Amino acid sequence: MALRWYTIVVDSLDPQAQARWWAQVLDWALVFDTPEEAVIIPKDVPPGPLDDLSSWMSAGQGMVFVRVPEEKSVKNRLHIDLAPHTSQNRDEEITRLLQMGATRADVGQTEADGWTVLRDPEENEFCVLSSRDS
Repeated sequence: MALRWYTIVVDSLDPQAQARWWAQVLDWALVFDTPEEAVIIPKDVPPGPLDDLSSWMSAGQGMVFVRVPEEKSVKNRLHIDLAPHTSQNRDEEITRLLQMGATRADVGQTEADGWTVLRDPEENEFCVLSSRDS
């Protein structure tokens, strides 16, 4: 037996802005949007209910952004790795993210590591990996 990774929850000063930003990064859909909580999911997630276990388990996870009063103060204990497909230009994707408001982060990585560490508008670290096809 296994459980489905349903969602990841991100503490946010501005859940609506964070959800819109990440939805644009991932090309996901904003499906719930209030000042206290906002939710994004992949656009190809089938509408529910999903009656069979196989469909349920294969439906992608979402991201939930919830309002908290405090700013982020330490490095993330968990972060998201994003990867472009081999048909995409990784450097162009990084430039796009920087133009959207991401910033570069130095956590000790080098060019040889094959990933770039960025921060979203609320300073949450995430990585852009090398292009891949699997």
